[in-house]
Amino acid sequence: MMRLLFKATLVILLLTQKISFGQEMLKVAIAGLSHDHVHLLLNLYEQKKVDIVGIAESDPQLVQRMQTRYHIPDHLIFENLSHLLERVKPAVVLAYNPTDEHVQVAELCMPLKIPVMAEKPLAINKKQAKRIAELANEHHTLFLTNYETTWYKSNQHLKRLVDEKATGTITKMMVKDGHQGPREIGCSEDFLRWLTDPAKNGGGALMDFGCYGANLMTWLKKGERPKAVTAITKQLKPDIYSKVEDDATIVLEYQDGSTGVIQASWSWPYSVKDLQVFGAEGQWHAVDDTTLLKYPAHQKPSKIQLPDNYYENHLAYLQAILNGKLQSDDDLSSLSNNLIVVEILEAAKKSAAEGKRILL
Repeated sequence: MMRLLFKATLVILLLTQKISFGQEMLKVAIAGLSHDHVHLLLNLYEQKKVDIVGIAESDPQLVQRMQTRYHIPDHLIFENLSHLLERVKPAVVLAYNPTDEHVQVAELCMPLKIPVMAEKPLAINKKQAKRIAELANEHHTLFLTNYETTWYKSNQHLKRLVDEKATGTITKMMVKDGHQGPREIGCSEDFLRWLTDPAKNGGGALMDFGCYGANLMTWLKKGERPKAVTAITKQLKPDIYSKVEDDATIVLEYQDGSTGVIQASWSWPYSVKDLQVFGAEGQWHAVDDTTLLKYPAHQKPSKIQLPDNYYENHLAYLQAILNGKLQSDDDLSSLSNNLIVVEILEAAKKSAAEGKRILL
């Protein structure tokens, strides 16, 4: 009996080990280290949840700081992405460089059929976004865009409710995104140098946080482009952000009469990333990543129970994409969605500059 029990225990242990360790860690290369979101990835590297096979960064001081902080060996460091790709072939390249350099990553990776996921937004303008799309289509290779709010369970469940018609016809969508300001919350100088440069980032708060709302609304509207965009931008703190706007309000008009209101700011008194959807059946409010409220008419909100069945981060999502278990299609990371996002942002900048409503 003891021998049988030992054998059964051993089988269970082996099966458990296979489940835990049977799937290889995702092999990624990093293009750039100046985007502060890279710390999320490097923390996963320290926890041995991702396999970094190379890092391309031209700033030696930035490289030294990151190596010291995350114990990154010298052999993983390359001066540029071209040299890196001559030596190693990752499963995917993750871009943490300035937004205007995303197109350069596409020029190098797409012909080699290496998928890319860049931090939001896709590009600084329609011209660069179109070039990325041309390369991706020509070489049949994915170029994806990563947003923090993609992995919010509240947003994912709200989309499911919309698709199931639980909200009724959407009449209005509202998104608030931003914080006290990138300098005020302690973003690194490496990040600030290009985040507040209109040539490198395409703008200020409008680009940095307006893209979240445009991304979510395009998703909720199943890839529909708005028919018109109107925007107002302000410099509430010109002594801190002298080159770019730090506050933007963008209104999207759709063919069915519904509207989307995006409030993007570096001047909130707190950090916020929320989504509200108003429909014939009530109001839903994704307050944060784990809180979704329903507001029936004239009643206090009720908290919606969220299922735990979506990818917790971009690495789990990428693993499913690369393993053929998932298609990006028109989801939040997709090229089709993010081409519309860039079109909305460019129209918003034009509207704010010219003081008029822009028809798409």
